[in-house]
Formats: sequence, C-alpha cells, structure tokens
Amino acid sequence: MNTPPPPKPASANAAHPLDALTGGAFSAPTSGERAARVREWLATGPALEQMNEVFKELSHRDRGAAKPLKEKLDELKRQKSQEQMSVEWAQKAESLIAQPRLNLADALAWQRDAARAGAPLSREPLAALRHSLGERVKAIEDLQHRVQVEREAAVLIAQRIEVLSTKPWRDAQQIAETLRTDVGQWQQQASGLSQDPQWPSVDVKFPPMLEASRQQLQLVWDAFEAALAQTVAADANPQAPLPAVPVWADELRAARGQDVAASTEKAAQDTEAQKEKRVRATAELEQALTVLERELAEGHGKATPKAAADVRGLLKSVGRLVPAALDARAQAALGQAGELEGWQRWRADQLREELVAKAEALLQAPEGQRLGGRKMQETLRSLRDQWKTTDQGGQPNHALWRRFDEACTEAHKVVEAWLVQVRQQSEAHKAQRLSIIEELRAWTLAHADSTDWKVQVRELHAFSERWREAGHLSEKAFADIQPVWKDAMHKAHERLEAAQSESTARRKALIDEAVALGAAPVLRIEAVKALQQRWQTEAHAVPLERKHEQKLWEAFRQPIDEAFARKSSEREKAASALSAHDQRVLDASRALDAASASGDAQRIRAAMSELEAALAGQAAAPAAAAAPEAAAARSAVEAAATIPEADADVAPAESPVSAKPAAPPRKLVAVRGDDRPGMKKSEPASRDGRDTRRGDRVDGRRDGAPGRPDARGGRDARGAAPWREEREPRGPRLGDAAFRAQRQAIEGAQASLRKLAAQAHGEVLTQLMTAWQQRDAEQLPTAQALGSRVSASSRAAWASALGKAAAPLSGETLLRLEMAAEVPTPAEHLSDRRLLQLQLLTRRHAAAPADTWVEDVASVLGSSFDAAAERRLQNVLKVLLRR
Repeated sequence: MNTPPPPKPASANAAHPLDALTGGAFSAPTSGERAARVREWLATGPALEQMNEVFKELSHRDRGAAKPLKEKLDELKRQKSQEQMSVEWAQKAESLIAQPRLNLADALAWQRDAARAGAPLSREPLAALRHSLGERVKAIEDLQHRVQVEREAAVLIAQRIEVLSTKPWRDAQQIAETLRTDVGQWQQQASGLSQDPQWPSVDVKFPPMLEASRQQLQLVWDAFEAALAQTVAADANPQAPLPAVPVWADELRAARGQDVAASTEKAAQDTEAQKEKRVRATAELEQALTVLERELAEGHGKATPKAAADVRGLLKSVGRLVPAALDARAQAALGQAGELEGWQRWRADQLREELVAKAEALLQAPEGQRLGGRKMQETLRSLRDQWKTTDQGGQPNHALWRRFDEACTEAHKVVEAWLVQVRQQSEAHKAQRLSIIEELRAWTLAHADSTDWKVQVRELHAFSERWREAGHLSEKAFADIQPVWKDAMHKAHERLEAAQSESTARRKALIDEAVALGAAPVLRIEAVKALQQRWQTEAHAVPLERKHEQKLWEAFRQPIDEAFARKSSEREKAASALSAHDQRVLDASRALDAASASGDAQRIRAAMSELEAALAGQAAAPAAAAAPEAAAARSAVEAAATIPEADADVAPAESPVSAKPAAPPRKLVAVRGDDRPGMKKSEPASRDGRDTRRGDRVDGRRDGAPGRPDARGGRDARGAAPWREEREPRGPRLGDAAFRAQRQAIEGAQASLRKLAAQAHGEVLTQLMTAWQQRDAEQLPTAQALGSRVSASSRAAWASALGKAAAPLSGETLLRLEMAAEVPTPAEHLSDRRLLQLQLLTRRHAAAPADTWVEDVASVLGSSFDAAAERRLQNVLKVLLRR
C-alpha cells in the first residue's frame, strides 16, 4: 500500500504586504531585480514613513537590494539636518544684521563657525545673509579707512598753516581764503563720517581719533586767523600791537621805520655774517632735504619720519634765510612724507592687528584642533618675525605689542610642555639605543664560533631595524652615540665579512669554470648541471649582499646562456628553411583559416580534410616520397583538438597522385616477457621467437643491447630500437612554424564549427517555439535538425500534439522536464519541485523524468502557448537536445 503524499508546504516566497507598494521588490527572484524595482519605486517620490518601513523589512532579507533605499534615506536625513542647521545659522546672521552696532569679529566668526559646522553657505537663505554681512563688514572697514585718511588730511592742513608762519604776512593773507575753504570742507567731511549709518559699528578708537583731529585743526586755524587779523590791524594802525608771529612782527617794524638807524648800522656791520648764515642755512636744508627725498624714493618708512622732522625743524628756524625755490621744494617733500607716514602707520597697525588676532586664536581653538608643540613653536617664531618686520616699516604701537606679547607668552606654555616631553622621550630613546648596543655586543660573543651565516645575517638585519626604529634623538646626542653603534656593528660583522670574502673568491672560480665550459665547442650538459649545483650550494651556505650577489650570478650565468643561445640559434637556422612538406601544411593551414572566417561548415570540413591529407604527406612530391627517412606527422584533426602535439601513425602515400586512407596503428608487441594474466611467460615476446630475458645473443651481441652505447634503451644492429619496427611508417616530421600554424588553424576551425553548431541549435529551438506558438506542425524542425536524441517517431508525436486542440498543461510536466535536464527551476516553483521529488521517491516502478522527457515535451506542445512556459521549455531543450 502506497504512503499518501505529504501536504504541500506553504511557499517560501509568499507575497509580502509591502510587495504591491514597492512594485514587486519583495517577490523579485534576484537581488539585481529587487534593487531595480526599489529604484523605480523611489523615482515615484514615496513618503518618508513608507521608505522607513520598506527599508526595515527589506534590509533583513537583502541588504544589497536595500542599499538604494538606504542611500535615499541618508540623503533625506542630510538634507533635513542641513535645513535645520540653515535655519539656526540664518537666525544668528539675522540677529547680527539687526544690531545697530555690528562687531566685525562677530561677523567674521559667524562665517567661519558656520563653515566649520557644515552649514550650506552656498544655498539660500544663508547665501544672501552671508552677502549682506559681507557688504556691511566692507562698509564698516571703508568707514574706518576714511577716518584715518581724514586724520592724515587734518595733519597736512595743520602743517601748511604752520609753514605760513615763516612766510611774509601778505603771502599768508593771500592763501588764507584757500585755507579757510579747505578747513571748512574738511570739517564738513568729518561731520559726514559721523552721520554715516555704520558709524556706531566702527572700532571704539576711531571716534576719539577723529574728534581729536577736528579740535587740533580748529585750534591751529583759530590761532592763525587771530594772528593774521592782528597783523592786518597793526599794518593799518601804527599804534596797534604787533602779532606774536616773529616773522610778521619784524616785517611790521621794518614797515613802521622803528630803529631804522640802528638797523642800518647793524645791517652794515652784519652783512658778512648774514651771508654766512644764508649759505649755512641753505646747505643744511639742502642736505636734510636730499636725505628726505632719498628715503621717499626708496620707500623706507622707518627713516622717513625722522628725515621729515629734520626738514620741518630747519624750516621753522631758518626758513627766512633760504631761497623761495628751495622752500617750495621742501614743502612738496614734506607733503609727500606726511601722506606716506599716514598710510604706512595705518597699514602697519592693520598688520599688527592681524598678528594679534592670529596669536590670540592659537589658544581659542577647540581642544582637538589646537596645534602641537613643534607646530606651535614654528607658528610663534613666524609670528614674532612678522612683527619685527612690521616694526621696521613703521612707528611702533605699544598697546598692540602688549596684547601680542601676552598672547604669544600664553601660547608658548604649550611649547614648554612639549619641550619637556621631548626631553623625556629623548632620554628614553637614548637608553633604548644603549641597551641595543649592549645586546649586540653580547650577541657577538655568543656567536663567536657559529657558522650559520644565514641566521647571522637575519639577526644582524633585525638589530639594524631595531636601531632605525629606536626613536628620535637630537643631532648632538645622535652624533655622540652613532660611532659606538658603528663600532659594535663592525665587530659583529667581522667573521661574516671574512666568510663572504672567501665565498666571493670561490664563486669567482666557478665563474672561470663557467667561462671555460661556455667556450668549449661542445656544450656538456652534465658538467653545466654539476657546476650550477655547486653554485647553488655555495649560495645557500654563505649569503652575500643582494646587489653584489646578483652581479656575480649574472657573470656566472652569462657564458652558459651564450652557449645555449648559440646552440638554439644553430637549431633555429636549421629549422628556418621550410621543406616542401612544411610549405604544403602552411598553405593548407591558411586555407583552413580562410574557411573558418567564411562561416561555411561544409567548406571548413573540406579544408580540414585537405589539411589532414597534407599532414599525412599524401600529397607529397615524388622527391619527398623517395626520401631516405620519413618524418613523423602530427595527429588527425580530432586528436589535435584534445591532445595537442601528439604523434599519430598514418600510412605512407603510395603515389603522389592516388593516396590511400591512413590505416589504424597496430598494437605494440612487448619487448620483454608478458606478465599479464592468462599469458605464458615462458614464450618469447619478440617477433623472431627469441627470449630476450635469457640474454640470447644476436650477431655476437645480447638481444636488446644497443648497436652503440646509448642510455635511451636497446637497439638492433642498425641502431634502431626493436620495438620501433612494430610501428607503422609515418609522414614527414613538421617544422616548428608549420606545426604551430596547423595547430592554430585546427583549433580555430573547431571553434568555428562549435559556434555554427550553437547557432544551428538556437535556430532549431526558435523554430520549435514558433511552431508551438502558432500551432503549426509544418514549422516543426526536421528530425535531422533536432538531433540524434529525437527519433522520427518522437518528432511525429510532437507534430501530432501540435495538430490537436490545445489542452490544459499540468505543472508537473515542466517540473519533470527540468528534473530530467537538471536545470534550475524558477523561485516561485521551487517548493513544487521539492514536493514532486518526494512523490517520485514513493512511486515504485515509475519511469524517471529522464526516460519520459520526449512524452513530456509532447504534452507541453499540446497545451496552449505561455511565455513563462516557453522560457522554461527552451532552457530544458537547450540541454536535452545536446546530450
């Protein structure tokens, strides 16, 4: 009684609840298809909750298919994080912009900190806020620059007013109106600066600076106007008091005629002295002015203020004694010097402020981003050098220097801690190196009698590696300890170096022997092998330095290689001349290559037959057929495809016109007693009836002995081995070029035939599927096209099935076919196949699927056409029709 079949298990690939949502991402058979369906689903823009749910379920089943989903979720997470960060930094920027007084450091810090935090500064709204902050910072800096320019302009106007006090009062009266206009314009510009919207945001030092310049200029101008008005009044009224300006007072006295006689007498007495004063004053001013002009031309900012002060002092003291041209020249130079001093002072303060900010930022950096000891030391040294350079180009700023020095001193504490650590490490490294030297000395004493040179080289190399990795030392400490190490290493290498010198001498002797062997007319292989063995023994015993050993080996190998090269070249010269037989084989190989390229199977087979005949020597010329010795031919086409370069025994051609097919080779006769089961060992095994085991002599020699001394086996009186007489005579032996050409041609032809057979097989399957789809028995391929696996009766059954009405197809039929062909079953039918296999095990005396595949194919052809069934049937027939 048959056991009832077990219940059908549930399918492992049951539809997932999310399969319909994702377009079949869970039910797809392969990982690639699942990933493709996930990408298609993501292109529809699903919700974030759905993507999280699908990823949670799919990642447990197939991480590769869930990878696109994970990348999308990560991208959304990054976008969300950047959006939150953008909102946060946008709020900070808006609060900065909304402040009536903007701190430049805060504005610059916002951009730096936002970039460090990873905020998207290139996207809105941060891009617009960043631009707005930048524009406001630029406006504030421009306003501060204008304040400094106005300050220098005030200084220049005051200098012009002071210089007028050394000129005649009438000249000053003429220029007074122009000066009044300039002063008013300057006051208007200064007031405009304070009315600027960005004025509250400038540095706190600039408003007092501008106010001080305004007050100073106003005081100088008020004093000038008062002195000039008093001078005009004194000129109109002789009783009016004289001005406080010495030059103008003397001029008024001269105009009033006061002390004229005394002045005339004094002038007569002091004429020579006045001349000397004028010459001396002119020379002094000329010299000071030359220095100032040279400094201005060379751009030396540090020496320019002193030179300008010297010229300005001389003008105040002896301005009345110098010519007008020299005075104008001096005034022009002083104007240039004042402008240059102002710009240099402003630029120097700007550079100093940058250096102070850099020094203070060294300690304000986060803990993980602070500079290390060496880097901090180099940075502080560079900052101090830059400060010195700035001081050389302008006036010093003591307030900024104090801030800079305090910041550098605080940052140098990191350098000091690092230096302490470096000293401790240096002491540890020095102790470590001293211990290595002591170990090396102890090793030298322990290996005083050792001859294992390989071990010594390896251990000495290990000592060298340890020395190189022992840590850093200062240059002085390393210079003190390095000679001690070299002395210990030299003593450790003494015995090894002596052994290497002796080994080098022995190897040079072997090189001389190799040169002698290579120069010999006949190359003795046994002697070469023995010499190489001696070299290897010496190389294994005593190792040398790699480069030196390689040079010795090349010198040893060169004469032997040259001898072998001469031998090979002679052999190649002998083989380079093609015989007539080789030429015919080459021509036949080329013809076979052309046939293979044409894709015609009949032509390929015909060309293969011609090549086979050429290989057998059947088309040889009469002269070649009459050669004293026939060379061995290569194997037939089929044997060449499976066993390359195998000799085949073929029958010689009877005549150059008519050739007989090659006879099969006959079995060899054993040359000694046959000890196989059932054979008589007492009977002789040779053809002439003599038992070679007893050592019978033939023509005075033991049978089987060689005709001449040879280590390759016995020969007869003619020098040929007895067993060679049993072989069939073969065609001429091929040269290297011809043999390679025919082998490549045969391999190419066989590949072409296989390709054509595969194409024909595909066409047969296509015709069969078309006949099934159209249910047309006339389109069914012929029995010959279907192959030997399908008989005429089987084809008739298939045609009959196509001629009948379509019947429903049982799922078991395709499963049996797949089991017969041993091809995989689609994933959705794997459970059914396993169940069928279990059922077949319980069916006794039932035909196996491999025995009923023809009937199963007929059942499939008799059913209605289905695309999925077509793919499964085609995969099955690809295998079954080829077996």
